[in-house]
Amino acid sequence: MSRVPVAGFTAAAVLFVADQAAKYGVTQVLGLDELTNAREITPFFNLQFVANRGVSLGLLHASNDTSRWLLVAMTGLIALGVLVWMLREPKRIEQIALGCVFGGALGNILDRMRLGYVVDFADFHIGTWQPFLVFNVADAAITVGVLVLFVRALLVRDKPRAERDSVETSGNA
Repeated sequence: MSRVPVAGFTAAAVLFVADQAAKYGVTQVLGLDELTNAREITPFFNLQFVANRGVSLGLLHASNDTSRWLLVAMTGLIALGVLVWMLREPKRIEQIALGCVFGGALGNILDRMRLGYVVDFADFHIGTWQPFLVFNVADAAITVGVLVLFVRALLVRDKPRAERDSVETSGNA
């Protein structure tokens, strides 16, 4: 039996809590809970409330309860797939990256279930140019996790088993 990916579950839990705490802070503590509410933090960063009823890049906009729950089901299935992958993944860094994706997905799923939309609030911009859509901690965690997995898949290559065995055997001679 394989070990429990403690690092992955820890990353997921930390990011889930951070995401929910940030959303609570923005909407409840700062009172930014309407589309017209915004707070300038720096010349390039605002807190701007957005009720995101879609998924990435505003795709699959949920305009009614049926589409909302279909999005919950779809993202839940994806999160379940990520969880299974994390449980099977032997490498710690990949477990952590998958934990980021899993924790972020859970944070956004909880929003969609409770509120009917995902709370987005982080608005980076340069003047009037916005290189990113308004996002949240969960979105950032998912993005970082996916990027780590992608970069490691492209750049980090394990030696094939036969090559490892021949190197180990020749090194012992």
